[in-house]
Amino acid sequence: MARVTVNVDSAPTFKKKKWIKDGWWALLFIGPTLLGLFTFYIGPAIASFALSFTHWDGLTSPTFAGLENVIALFTSPVFMRSLLNTLVFMLVAVPASLAFATLIAVLLNQRIRGMIFYRALYFLPVVTMPIAVGMVWKWLYNTEFGLFNYLLGAVGLPQPEWLFNPSIALLSVIAVYVWMTIGNNVILILAGLQSVDPGYYEAAEIDGASKVRQFFSITLPLITPTLFFVIVTAMISSLQVFDLLFVMIGDTTALVGPLRTIVYGVYESGFMFSQMGYASAQAFILFLLILGITILQFVGQKKWVHYDG
Repeated sequence: MARVTVNVDSAPTFKKKKWIKDGWWALLFIGPTLLGLFTFYIGPAIASFALSFTHWDGLTSPTFAGLENVIALFTSPVFMRSLLNTLVFMLVAVPASLAFATLIAVLLNQRIRGMIFYRALYFLPVVTMPIAVGMVWKWLYNTEFGLFNYLLGAVGLPQPEWLFNPSIALLSVIAVYVWMTIGNNVILILAGLQSVDPGYYEAAEIDGASKVRQFFSITLPLITPTLFFVIVTAMISSLQVFDLLFVMIGDTTALVGPLRTIVYGVYESGFMFSQMGYASAQAFILFLLILGITILQFVGQKKWVHYDG
């Protein structure tokens, strides 16, 4: 009778070779993405963190400054005003955009004629460049030639200085930001609405529940995962707003104070005053702010986000 010899090491060796082969293929496909990620995001972030501890004008060699930039920032009224403006911008823009986007998405979820046209109409501002949006709205807000003050004057109402009045300047820009970004939120919330099982509504109608009751008891709880995603991305985006502000501020120094945000301060310190270390410290503080708010949202979502099934 012939003896059969079994090599117990052959199976693990085969699996190891297959794993290495699959790993090389995976690395080949994700390599370009990883290269771009490290080149344009992770690498500059690490360099910015290192530069925040230095004094550097962008031309000469940087000198180590320790925590001087951070201390200078938190004792600077200008930076504290920027921090306050940034938080106010987020706290007003995100709830306003979310409320209007939810209302519009519910309306667009109805079966009416021309719905595709309405959906495209609301999404149109999203694909428009922020620079173009800022230039058009800056003209609309113009105190002498703007359309808004012309219409208000025609009916005898006061004509406010939309951008030059410190008490309403930031709100004026927030209104533009909400108008510009609401289309993206509408599309996301609309997708969430259409994912709700119609069987829930049929059961609710049999029980005699009104449309309002159906919205708050069925629709709203079931789209909370979508709302959570919208809130997280909207907050991150609103904390980094720059291009719209930059266009609307222009070269008017009187507008800088009421509208200055942290990102505008980064641009001003780094590219206008050549204070790269100071600008990097502001960028790193903004990073910590975004990270902290995002972590709080992920921790808090367990109490109000409901995942179906």
